[in-house]
This record gives sequence, C-alpha cells and structure tokens, in this order.
Amino acid sequence: MKILGLESSCDETAASVVEIDETNGSIKPLSNVISSQIKLHAKWGGVVPNLAAREHLKNILPVIESGLAEAGVSKDEIDLIAVTHGPGLIPALLVGTNTAKTLSLAWEKPLLGIHHIEGHIYANFINKKDADIKFPALCLVVSGGHTQLVLMKKHLTYEIIGETQDDAVGEAFDKVARILGLGYPGGPAVASAAATCEFQSFDFDVHFPRPMLKKTNFDFSFSGLKTAVLYFVKKNPKEIKNKKFIAEVAYEFQQAAVEVLVTKTIRAAKKYSPKTILLAGGVSANTELQTQLTQAIEDNLSKTNFSFPEIAYQLDNATMIATAAYFRHKALTNKKSLLSTWKNLQTKANLELPKK
Repeated sequence: MKILGLESSCDETAASVVEIDETNGSIKPLSNVISSQIKLHAKWGGVVPNLAAREHLKNILPVIESGLAEAGVSKDEIDLIAVTHGPGLIPALLVGTNTAKTLSLAWEKPLLGIHHIEGHIYANFINKKDADIKFPALCLVVSGGHTQLVLMKKHLTYEIIGETQDDAVGEAFDKVARILGLGYPGGPAVASAAATCEFQSFDFDVHFPRPMLKKTNFDFSFSGLKTAVLYFVKKNPKEIKNKKFIAEVAYEFQQAAVEVLVTKTIRAAKKYSPKTILLAGGVSANTELQTQLTQAIEDNLSKTNFSFPEIAYQLDNATMIATAAYFRHKALTNKKSLLSTWKNLQTKANLELPKK
C-alpha cells in the first residue's frame, strides 16, 4: 500500500510517499520532501499566517511532484491521499486540504483528513513494524501549540490526562528566544545558547521557577516561567549583549522547562504503568529533553520502553501524516466512503484530538 501524505498546518510545505507492508505492518518512507519558510518569517519573529499561505500556494504542487519523483512512483500507484486538516493556521491548512481534495477528485483516490498531533504521535512508528511499540503507551506531546500527556490504551484511542493551562512549551521557547534576541525559530536558538553555558561557574544569580512541579495533577504551565525570564532580563538591562549572561539565562530556562516535563511524565507513568513512553512534537528535537527523559526512565521505570522519532521526522513533515493515515485506514470498516471525502473534508484551527 502506498500513501501520499500532505502537510501545511504552519510554515512547512511537505509531501511524502510511504509504503506499507500490510503483512507485518512495517512502514517505510519512500520520500520526505519539505519546503521550509523559516527565512521568510524570521524577520517577524514568528509565523505570519497569510504570508505562510502564499508560500504554501506557491510551493505545494512542486513539493508534491518532488515527493512522487523521489519515491519513484506515479499518481496511479497511490492508494490513498492523507492531509493535515487541523489544528493549525487556517490560511495555511486550506492550501493543503484544498489541494488534497482536488487531487482526490481528479485522480479518483480515497482521501483521509489527519489530526496534526496524531501525526506527530505516529512519527514514532516510521521505519518500524506495528508490533515494535507496545500498548498501553504514554505520550508526551511537546510543540509550539501543544503540551499534553496523552494515554493510549490501543491504536487511535487518546485520553488527555494532562495539558498546559496557558502557553505551550514550544511557544515559551520562542518567546524566550525573542526576549534574549536569539532569533527564530526559538527552540533551536535557546538550546544552542544553553549549550555554550559554562555551568560550573555561573556569573549571574539566575534561577527560574518550576511551574506546577509539586502539583499532583499532570497539567503544565509555562506562561509564568516565560515572564520570570522577562523580569530577570529587565533587571539586568546592561547584560543583554553579554553572551555569558544570555547563555546562563537560556540554560536555566531550558532546565526549568525540561525538569517539569520529565517529572510530570515520570509521575504519570508511575500511576498508569504504560509499556511504552513516546515523545512527540517539534520540541522532541530538543536533545536535553531526550537525554534527561531517557535517564529518568532508566532510573525509575527500567521495564518501560522509550521511543522518540528519528531526527528527520521530529519537526513538521508529511511522512508522519501518511503513517497516521495507514492506521486510520486500517481501522475503517467502510473504506469506499473515502472516495467522496473530498466533498466535505473541513479544516479547523482548534481541532481536538479524536478520542477514537
């Protein structure tokens, strides 16, 4: 089975062809083409929705053509089209969904709309067999728009047991990067600055709160942490050009955020006893989070498996959308109905993660 995946929820125009071996459930990407808009939005310090939509409109067809060419397949060999239909920026989403609907009609191919976060979760299955990840699974979703702990008892079933009450952790990284003048995107910029910190000898008395760390629930809050960074920088205006100051602030902010994420995840895992812990979303690319969560699982949950996506699939991509679509398609009883999906597939900026 070959699936064409499309992704345009934010500032990445992406297309991918994934091949599924339905005898053992192995998932093999044949292509993974991404057109990034980072340079376009960098001067604004964040994504401008209408500018993003224009770039998607310009790039979507060339990206699809490249995805098919890289995979070495024609449109006639595609068995299913999958597209992100939410959540995300409506102007950006509309480009992807309308393109997918047009191709579905013109090529006479079935079409599935996929939740963006579901795609990130299923990025953990890329280049693996279905049986490689054991359920129940606890997934830490960390991105620019989401911070959630999601319990999966089986495929496609989601129970959100904790989530941010304000800013997502990725959003906090972006805002802290802006405060420190580190540029966009904020996650890699803050991580890079933090990596230069000579933490054996701090020059500045910098310590930030660990929001909701001692709360017994599994919710998060990062707005106050971001504000603490802002106030600390304002108290030291002469140091904003000091690289050591920037490095120490970035390091302490990252440590605070990671400590909360790791502690809450381990606490939830001890309660729900998952066989697997999954890390998903754009912030899954943060190596400090990967390292500390790996160590915490080894120290506290030695019998629990841990998985995070390969580096090529940690940020927004279409391979994860095609992968999630395989599991959605497999679970359907009326697959013929997908031939008419193009008529009523809708986009939604705040689309909720499906419960089943």
